[in-house]
Amino acid sequence: MSFLSRIGCIETEEQERTRLAQAPEGSLNHYLSTLPVTIDEWPKDQLVELPWQQPRTQQAYRVVVVPLEFREEALPEGVEEEPLPRKRHSGAWMCAVVFSDHPDYPAGGFRIDVPAAEIVRGRKVDLVTALASLSYVSGETLHIPEPPCGSCEDYGLFRPPF
Repeated sequence: MSFLSRIGCIETEEQERTRLAQAPEGSLNHYLSTLPVTIDEWPKDQLVELPWQQPRTQQAYRVVVVPLEFREEALPEGVEEEPLPRKRHSGAWMCAVVFSDHPDYPAGGFRIDVPAAEIVRGRKVDLVTALASLSYVSGETLHIPEPPCGSCEDYGLFRPPF
């Protein structure tokens, strides 16, 4: 438990789970209340697979996004400051869909807003591991080096424009 949770500034994990569970059964928030938080760090620019398993939907889907821009939750009219304890994962992320087998969320940069509470209950996708399972790309053997210890230039990942 963080210091801010202990002194009552931010809700605890249990308080967040209880708040989400108060949403109507079958809603996204109620579903999220049943899942653990799996991403603790700031998710900007990470690859995140959203939790799209049953019972959220009739069929499990894989939707992978990159959170790009965080948007704070708007306060009700007349309220100038969020009451204490503040919500643990409030707001939403504008995300680019980079992989999807869901018919309503095409990959290739399609943008969607995803609640922060959903992002933190997703699964971080490691691109090196995901690509390592591929044996061929365009007819050529795919070689993925060990995660770089040096600079990006050492691995040909960045080339200066000159």
